[in-house]
Amino acid sequence: MKNEFVPFDEVSSRVRRVFDKPGAVPDGIGRLYLVQDLYGKVRISVSDTVELDESRCNALRHLAEDLSKAIGAHGYPQEEAVLFTDNAVLEMLDHDAREFRHGVYWVDRLLTGRDWWTADCKGCSGQPARFTLYSVKGGVGRSTTAAVLAWYLARNGERVLVVDLDLESPGLASTIFDSAFLPRFGVTDWFVEDLVGQGDQTIEEMTATPAWVQDCEGDARIAPAHGREPGAYLAKLGRVYMSIGGESWTARLKRMIASLEADFDPTVVLMESRSGLHDISASAVTDLGAQVLLFAVDSESNWTDYEILFRHWQRQGLAEDLREHLSIVSALTPELDTGDYLRGFRERAWNLFAHVYDDVSPDAESGDEFSFDLDDEGAPHDPIVIHWNRGLSAGTSLRNLQETSTDLAYKVFFKRFAALLSIESGRDIR
Repeated sequence: MKNEFVPFDEVSSRVRRVFDKPGAVPDGIGRLYLVQDLYGKVRISVSDTVELDESRCNALRHLAEDLSKAIGAHGYPQEEAVLFTDNAVLEMLDHDAREFRHGVYWVDRLLTGRDWWTADCKGCSGQPARFTLYSVKGGVGRSTTAAVLAWYLARNGERVLVVDLDLESPGLASTIFDSAFLPRFGVTDWFVEDLVGQGDQTIEEMTATPAWVQDCEGDARIAPAHGREPGAYLAKLGRVYMSIGGESWTARLKRMIASLEADFDPTVVLMESRSGLHDISASAVTDLGAQVLLFAVDSESNWTDYEILFRHWQRQGLAEDLREHLSIVSALTPELDTGDYLRGFRERAWNLFAHVYDDVSPDAESGDEFSFDLDDEGAPHDPIVIHWNRGLSAGTSLRNLQETSTDLAYKVFFKRFAALLSIESGRDIR
C-alpha cells in the first residue's frame, strides 16, 4: 500500500499538528530538533546524553511513528526517524534553528537562500547610515538611482560610499566611469583574495571617485563589482560565495563593508543588491543593518514575486524585525496617467505590506501597533516616486549628471529619501 501523497508545502503544518498533541514531546529530553535535510525529509535529533528510560523510549517511538505517518515520503521510517546526536553537532545546528514550539526547534538544511530565514537589521554604534537598493525584478533603475542618489548626497555635503553587489550583472561602474578610471580591484577581487588572506591588501584600491564630485560640497566613492581589468571574472565569480572555516559568506560580506567604511569614513553607504531571491540579495536585505528600498513597477509578476517574499517573512516570524526597515519605491513611474497609476500602485503595495503590518481592528484605539491606513503619507507602503525620464533611461551614461534631468525624475524621491536619512542618522540634508 502506497503512502498518502504529501506535498512539500504541507510538511510544516502536518508536523506542527503532530507536536500540538498534548504530551507529544517526552519530558526530560532537553531541546528537540526537527531537521529537514536537503531532500526535504524530516527527522528528530536529540542529545545522545539523554537518559533513556522505558517511558522516554516509548514516547520517542510513538512520536516517530506519528511523524512518519503524518508526512509520508517526506519522513523516515519509524526506526530511522530519531537520531541521537553529539552535543557539539547540536550546537552547530543552533545557528540555523528557529523555535517551532516551546522546546522544539526547526532546522532547514538548504543549499542556497539560508539568509532569507534570518534577520539582523540593527546597525552598530558609529556605523554610517546604510541603504540597500533591492528589487525582485531587474531593469527597474537601481543602478541609475544609486549613481543619482550618490550625486545628490555629495552635492549636499555627505560622504557617500556606493558598493555594487550585483555581481552577476555588473554595470554600475561602467555607467559612471570610463574603464581607464576604474579602480584596480572590485568586490569580486576582495572575495577571492580574502580566501588566501589577502583581502585587506585590496581595500585601498577598490574605490574610485566620479568626475562630478569636483562640483560637490561632499565626496563620493564607488566600489565596483570588478576592477579596471575584469580578468578571469567568471572564475572569480565561481568562488565569491564561499565560506571560510566557521565564517559564513554573509559574515565575510559584513567584514568587507566594514573595511571599506573604515578606509573612506562615509556618512552614507548605498549598496546596490542583486535582484531576485539569490543569497546575496538576502544578505543585503536582511543582515547588513540597512534601510531597504524595494524597487517595484505595477505589474502582476512584480507583485507576485514580492508576495512570495513577504509571506515567507510572515510565516517565519521575521516581520517585526524587518518591517521598520522597508520602504517601497515606484520605479519608472509613467509620464501619462500618473495619478491613476500611483493610486493602483499604492493599493497593491498596501495589500503587500498587510502581511507584515499588525492586524488591528477598525474599532481599536490607536496604540503602539505597527499598522497604517491606505492613504497614510510616509508609511512603508506609501510609494517613493521616481518618474521615468528619457534623459536617464536605460543605458544612459551617468558620468556627467545634469540637475535638470535628475530633478525631473527624482525631485519627489530626494525629498522622501532625505526624510529617511534624517530618521536613520539624525542629520538633515541642507
